[in-house]
Amino acid sequence: MEEVINSRIIQVTECIQLKPLETSDAEDIFNTIDSQREYLGQWLPFVKHTKKMEHTRDFIHFITNHQPLSLDHTFVIRYNGAFVGLIGYKGTDIINRKTEIGYWLSEKFQKKGIVTQSVKALISYAFNHMDMNRVQIKCATGNTPSKNIPKRLDFRFEGIERDGEQLDDDIFTDLEVYSKLKND
Repeated sequence: MEEVINSRIIQVTECIQLKPLETSDAEDIFNTIDSQREYLGQWLPFVKHTKKMEHTRDFIHFITNHQPLSLDHTFVIRYNGAFVGLIGYKGTDIINRKTEIGYWLSEKFQKKGIVTQSVKALISYAFNHMDMNRVQIKCATGNTPSKNIPKRLDFRFEGIERDGEQLDDDIFTDLEVYSKLKND
């Protein structure tokens, strides 16, 4: 894996690249969400609120204006140059040297190892360049493809965060919490 740190582009494999989120990515993101509402919406609460391109632009504007103030970073996942999803650090705690990795992937690019390899690259970057001691991943209890990723990467299952994410107005889902420590 080759990392290009100065521009924050991470070349994961020959086919997979993580590039910082930009306003120019709005159309790809919105079109993917819009065309896969049922698939993505079963696990991602923002899907139902992303009804217009403007909503995606607002999200990108918010992220790009707030992330420079923290170590949280959101990356576009590109596979052979095509947009396939998002991945990034969130809730980074500098004092306690821990972060969380979140991700989503277009349905038609599932089962190619794209997210597993991308998460692996972000783990390496977190431990080796951000001086993190702990990386965690949270996945809805029923989201088997998502929770297989931390399992595949030897994360430790820590337990269930009950009603950890609100999917709809009155619908909450439990989250499985996985972690990996720098010395694991």
